[in-house]
Amino acid sequence: MLGRGKVSADTRRLYSQDKELAARLPELLDRARTAERDARDGDVDLVEERRRGQELDTALTEAMRAAYAAERVAVGPRGYEDRIYRRRHLAKPDVKELTQTAERLLTVREAHRLHGIARVPRQMAGQGAE
Repeated sequence: MLGRGKVSADTRRLYSQDKELAARLPELLDRARTAERDARDGDVDLVEERRRGQELDTALTEAMRAAYAAERVAVGPRGYEDRIYRRRHLAKPDVKELTQTAERLLTVREAHRLHGIARVPRQMAGQGAE
């Protein structure tokens, strides 16, 4: 079994980037919750509602990316290069939980993109930018 367990320098670099992003997951989830509360807060004009919707989209996207990074970190650096190793580790309960979190965030983000970001007519968009 020559070379088993060794990973390339590029993989180690990607893994360390994912570790940094995964460490920010709780902070990014809190930011998404705050953005959701702000987006649901009523009595604002259409331009402000759109801005808040876009902020929520950004927060959900960042949290989702961090959740997928946490999944990759839980699998380990070999999972970047060895698909069998990755599949075997994706079946573990702790990794499955991270996968479910990431997929739930993806679903919420996509639903928000379809129905949650207000459309603003061009005339109003120009007025709000002044």
